[in-house]
Amino acid sequence: MSDKLLPLSPEQLAKIDEKYGTPFHLYIEKDIRANARRLNAAFAWAPSFKEYFAVKALPNPYIVKILAEEGFGADCSSLAELVISEAVGLRGNDICFTSNDTPIREYQKALQLDAVINLDDITHIEFLERGAYLPQTISFRYNPGKLRGGGNTIIGYPEEAKYGLTRQQLFAAIGQCHDKGIKHFGLHTMIVSNELNGEYFVDTARMMFQLAVEIKQELNIDIEFINLGGGIGIPYHPQQEAVNLEKVGEGIRQVYQQILVAAGLDAVKLCIESGRMITGPYGYLVTKVLHRKDTYKNYIGVDACMADLMRPALYGAYHHITVAGKERQPADYIYDITGSLCENNDKFAIDRRLPKIEIGDLLVIHDTGAHGHAMGFNYNGKLRSKELLLKENGEIQLIRRAETLDDYFVTLDFPGLKQT
Repeated sequence: MSDKLLPLSPEQLAKIDEKYGTPFHLYIEKDIRANARRLNAAFAWAPSFKEYFAVKALPNPYIVKILAEEGFGADCSSLAELVISEAVGLRGNDICFTSNDTPIREYQKALQLDAVINLDDITHIEFLERGAYLPQTISFRYNPGKLRGGGNTIIGYPEEAKYGLTRQQLFAAIGQCHDKGIKHFGLHTMIVSNELNGEYFVDTARMMFQLAVEIKQELNIDIEFINLGGGIGIPYHPQQEAVNLEKVGEGIRQVYQQILVAAGLDAVKLCIESGRMITGPYGYLVTKVLHRKDTYKNYIGVDACMADLMRPALYGAYHHITVAGKERQPADYIYDITGSLCENNDKFAIDRRLPKIEIGDLLVIHDTGAHGHAMGFNYNGKLRSKELLLKENGEIQLIRRAETLDDYFVTLDFPGLKQT
């Protein structure tokens, strides 16, 4: 089981609220760094191992910089994510640009940064060549379809997902690029999200290692690096167990030896692109209770909404909730925890057993350090909340201010909208 403990005492949270106001996302630097080091240690055996942090999970340069200091690169899928990575000093092989349906200017920016280009479709070869140029290193995203079970409602099932090339297309694409003079090739896959079964990642490695051997045998082309993607889940429910990184790392090491080393491909670089697992458990959405409504159900209205955390409404995802200061009280009340958006699915919890909640209580929503603030939006004119960092020295740093009405209206040229 995973402990769902508060990162700070109720008194400390109250002081932060007094200074910054709710709602806010809070990230814990010490825990993020420790987790990053643990991942690197689990794959220290692999030649030139590189973790590319999935910037989309938490696109804040302060966090990306912390992870860069721990040796991580950046997995980018948009222009904004490339710019963030550049701003913290990453470029070249420290950036992997994996995108789909990509505008040419985003490829151009990735090429400017000498990023690793990971193409999503065979037709993107011509698209990239026509709009920019083909770099000397090219990677392709593989979709095994029904050859590989897995997937879920978050990412889709392989045969139904929009991502990647089929096996036949993959071989043709590598051959085509080789004929165009490309010298260096990589493979990539990403077919699962938030998976807690560690054996799944070992099996994925086995599939990709075998694929590299088959490409060598059939095309006489060496694969220089293999990116196993991300998808390592986190235990959102207290009763769930976290993935054993050390066991996964050892399992992949054994498969690497059995397949790649045995085939003479013992210099293949190994990469992964975890996002959720790196920062997810070390982020918290702190929100204040504004209203209590008792009708056909008991509702607790808070000052956060879907704009701050979309996952429960989008996926029906579970996020644990702690009532600050009432951790040891019995959970003998049943509530729906709701936001103020004019959508009935704007709920952080449904029929959740919690201690008795009073107006003014602080609720802490756990595991929001990935795909939390990042998935925010402005429907209903809602403004996204601030982000705070609890630094290793105990200081609280504002790393993103809350949005204002001026931010919301800035793209409109209409008199009378400016608020300040």
